[in-house]
Amino acid sequence: MKLDLEIICATGHRRAAKQVMRPDVAEYQVMVAPNGARRQKSDHPALPMTAPELAQVARACQQLGVSGFHLHVRDGSGRHSLDAGRYREAMSAVAEAAPGLAIQITTESAGIYTPQEQLSCLAELRPTAASVSVREMAQDPQEAARAYALCDEAGTQVQHILYSPKCIAQLQAWYDSGLVPTQMRDAIFVLGKYVPPVAAAPDDLLPFLKVAESMQLNWSLCAFGRQEQACLLAAIQAGGNTRIGFENNIETPQGDLLADNAASVAGLIKAASVAGHELRKG
Repeated sequence: MKLDLEIICATGHRRAAKQVMRPDVAEYQVMVAPNGARRQKSDHPALPMTAPELAQVARACQQLGVSGFHLHVRDGSGRHSLDAGRYREAMSAVAEAAPGLAIQITTESAGIYTPQEQLSCLAELRPTAASVSVREMAQDPQEAARAYALCDEAGTQVQHILYSPKCIAQLQAWYDSGLVPTQMRDAIFVLGKYVPPVAAAPDDLLPFLKVAESMQLNWSLCAFGRQEQACLLAAIQAGGNTRIGFENNIETPQGDLLADNAASVAGLIKAASVAGHELRKG
């Protein structure tokens, strides 16, 4: 993949200066997203569903150098859940198994929850960190305003989920109007999608970088499909951080089934090291 260095530097990412001096080397962080909202054990037997399983994945991935854990919880039938009690159970298990690992909950609707229910989850948990979909919040701007205000008051580190350049434009409009506090600059770009299946490719990153070039975002990338690793390497080169795991992909770049989430993480870290990039822990 060829990335335009001028576009990369224009993103205003906090590592841009280093990219200018040594465009072939970057420092990056890894967050693991071990299960997501939709996959089941039938998709992969090592997909973590319960609090103990999530804790085991957290411990293994932290030992590899992962600094963040993107948490989804499931109900008794394995369906995506925003239940605060289930979140507390899983967060406690992860914190005990992997002390110091940053835990980020998701408020993703997965086609099940309304913005009001997403806000209720945030209000009950008041988490340290949460990912929030701009596209989903845009369905009810009044609830969106309440959600972002609550997170601001609670000190929740919000990571804006951005599925397309249109989502980035919406976020910019919300910065301009004051609906989203201007200090909430964490974001994740999503390449490809789960339903209907669309596999990501590294060049898919370029439109995101172009639209976000003046926004000073602290951005990460996740990517669906077996080119996940290639997409994340492109993100590292462009000054971004990475999120990897079974939420987005369960295959090696060659199309074989990955053993588990730790194998996915280890593969990325090894590939990034070969490329000369430096993993930043914690």
